[in-house]
Amino acid sequence: MSTEKHSEFRLDAAIWSDPISAVTFDQGNPRSLLVSSWDCTLRLFDISQNSQKKSFTANCPLLDCCFVDSYTAYSGGVDGRVRCVDVTTGQERVFPASHEAPVRCIEHCKHENTSNVVVSGSWDHTIKVWDVRMVQPVQSYRHPDKIYAMSACGDKLIVGTAGRHVLVWDMKNMSNVLQSRESSLKYQTRCIRSFPDHTGYVLSSIEGRVAVEFLDPSPEVQKKKYAFKCHRIKEEVPNKPEKTELVYPVNAISFHKGFGTFATGGSDGYVNIWDGG
Repeated sequence: MSTEKHSEFRLDAAIWSDPISAVTFDQGNPRSLLVSSWDCTLRLFDISQNSQKKSFTANCPLLDCCFVDSYTAYSGGVDGRVRCVDVTTGQERVFPASHEAPVRCIEHCKHENTSNVVVSGSWDHTIKVWDVRMVQPVQSYRHPDKIYAMSACGDKLIVGTAGRHVLVWDMKNMSNVLQSRESSLKYQTRCIRSFPDHTGYVLSSIEGRVAVEFLDPSPEVQKKKYAFKCHRIKEEVPNKPEKTELVYPVNAISFHKGFGTFATGGSDGYVNIWDGG
């Protein structure tokens, strides 16, 4: 790893033989960064020392990862399995009754009533709720389409699926969907992240757009929602008088918990910072 500035660290791209699928910080120790990849690895970095601390290899590409605590990490693979690894000892558990298709999303629900819960979302149209103390899912819920994006939102879970559906679940009582919506964006959902105050969420699509949505269904609050274009580049094309606009997917969203601002990362190679207020 090399350092360009005191506040910026660049991971050595030569480590990975395939694209990175997800990155997440340990909320209890912000120096620890967990990275999953299509090269079948789950890697733990200490950014304060610019070093890789641990590397774990699965038998398939990994599409997402999350911390449960500073010692325990979960990942989801294209083989449909959920994996749990102790990052201190390297001991791994592979949950046999996971999914029938790739696990696209995995989230640790950190609400006080759901502190021991991990949720996985798959292209097999299901989300499964796991008690971290057990190896079998405690609940399974079928959706109308493949799961593409997911975000824990306090005691709620926001799920984005194919067909531009957005479903909001109450983690305290998942007998019924709390809200079922259609995305306000015209194209496939790419990422969903909840507000730090859990009053809404930001959703992105493959067509260079981001929507800011609110959970309160009242007309007064719904008037506040909006969407905007981003991650687009205008380039000159030979024999054309006007520049052509290239539109890129918005692949990642992350909130700053203190300021409420959020960052978006696109296939254009840029990270943009937004003030959602």
